[in-house]
Amino acid sequence: MSSQSTPLPPAGEKAPERAPTLSLDARVRSLKIAKEDRLDNQRSGSWFPWLLVVALGIGCAWLAYRDDKIASMVGFARPTDEQKIADTSPTPAASASTKPASTTATTPTKSPTSSSSNDLPSGTSNPIALESRGYVIAKHQVLVSPQVSGRIVSLNIEEGRRVIKGDVLAEVERTEYQADVEQMRGILMRNKAELSELETGARPQEIAGATADLQEQEELVVQLESQYRRLKEAIKSNSISMTEFEQAQSSFFSTRKRVEKLRQSLDMMKEGPRKERIEMAKAAIIQSEANLIKSEWRLDNCTLRAPISGTILKKNAEQGNLVNPVAFSGSTSVCDIADLSDLEIDLNIQERDVSKVFAGQSCEVRSEAYPKRVYQGTVSRLMPIADRAKGAVPVRVAVRVPEEEQGAYLKPEMSAIVVFFSSPEK
Repeated sequence: MSSQSTPLPPAGEKAPERAPTLSLDARVRSLKIAKEDRLDNQRSGSWFPWLLVVALGIGCAWLAYRDDKIASMVGFARPTDEQKIADTSPTPAASASTKPASTTATTPTKSPTSSSSNDLPSGTSNPIALESRGYVIAKHQVLVSPQVSGRIVSLNIEEGRRVIKGDVLAEVERTEYQADVEQMRGILMRNKAELSELETGARPQEIAGATADLQEQEELVVQLESQYRRLKEAIKSNSISMTEFEQAQSSFFSTRKRVEKLRQSLDMMKEGPRKERIEMAKAAIIQSEANLIKSEWRLDNCTLRAPISGTILKKNAEQGNLVNPVAFSGSTSVCDIADLSDLEIDLNIQERDVSKVFAGQSCEVRSEAYPKRVYQGTVSRLMPIADRAKGAVPVRVAVRVPEEEQGAYLKPEMSAIVVFFSSPEK
C-alpha cells in the first residue's frame, strides 16, 4: 500500500466511482488465448507435414535408382527413354506421311550381362545370339603339395615362371629318409640270406659231423650196455652196492636215448628244412621289399617336381619352412600351377536365355581389360545343374591362347565378354 492517502474531493463535488473488483473466475477467463491467436500459431506450424512429404519423395526416388542398378547387375535392363520413344513411334510407312525422311533412328542399349541382337560383328555373317559376361579360369590348375614332411632346403618357385613337367620346384631335407632306405635294404638282404640257407639245406660237412657224433654215442651205448649187464649179475651176489648199479643203469638208458635223438636230427638234416619255414622266409622277403619301396618313394618325394607344364600362379612357401602333408591336405599348397594355353570362361546364363546356347557353339571372347584382343572360343559344355539362387545355368566356353600370349592378356579370374553366334562353329 502506498504511504500517501488519496486526496478527498472538494466540498460540493461528487466523489468518482471506483472500478469494480473482478472475481477470480473473470480473471482466469481473461488469461485465455484468443481463437485468432491459436489459428496464427497453427498456420506457423503447418510446414512440418510438407517437409515430411518431401523427405518421403526423396527416399522413393533413391529406392527406384537403386532398383535400376540392381536390375542392371543381374541382367534386367529397363528400357531407356529413347527405347520407349522407339517402341511407341509409328511404323515407317505411317511416319513417312507425318515426319520428314531425315528422322534419326534410335539405337537400343544392351544389357551389361546378357542380351540378344541381330547385329553382325565386323568381318562375319553369323548373327549374334547372345552376349554375356563371365570370368576366366584355368582348365587345368594344380595345387602342388608335398607328400613328405620336413624342412625346405631349396626352393625354385617364382610367380609367373614357366615350368616344364618334371622340373624341380623344391627340395626337402633327405637325411632321415636316406637312413630309412639303408635300413630297409639291410633287412631285405638278411631275409634273402635266410631263405637261401633254408633252400640250400645242410652242408656235407655238417652231415658228416652229425654222423660222427651219432656213431660215437652208439659205441658208448654198447660199452655202457655191457657194463650194465655185468653189474646186474653182480648185484645178485651182493658183490657191489646198489648205488653203483643204479648209476650204471642210468648212464646206459640216457645214452641210448641220446643216440636216438642224434639219429633223428641226422635224418632231418638230410631231408632238409620244413616247407613252412621256407614260406615264412619268402613272406619276410616280400615284406622287406615293400618297406624298401615305401622308403625309396619317400626319399624320391623329397624332391618336389612340377606335375604339369604351365605357369606358376601363386607361391605359398619359403625356404626354411617346415612342411607337413597332413597339414596341407589339399586346402593349401607350396605353389599353384596352371596351363594358361588352355583356358575356359565361366559364365552364368539366365534361364530365359539358356535355350540360345548349345555345345559346340562358336563364340568370340574379349577381356574387359583388353577389348581389342579377340579370341575364338567354343562352348565346351553346359553344366548339368542350375544355380537356383541366381536363376541361371553355368556354362563353360573353351579358349585356346597362342603360346606367345599365355598369361599376357587373358589371366585367370579376369572378367571377359563372350559373344555367342547363332550357328555352330564350322
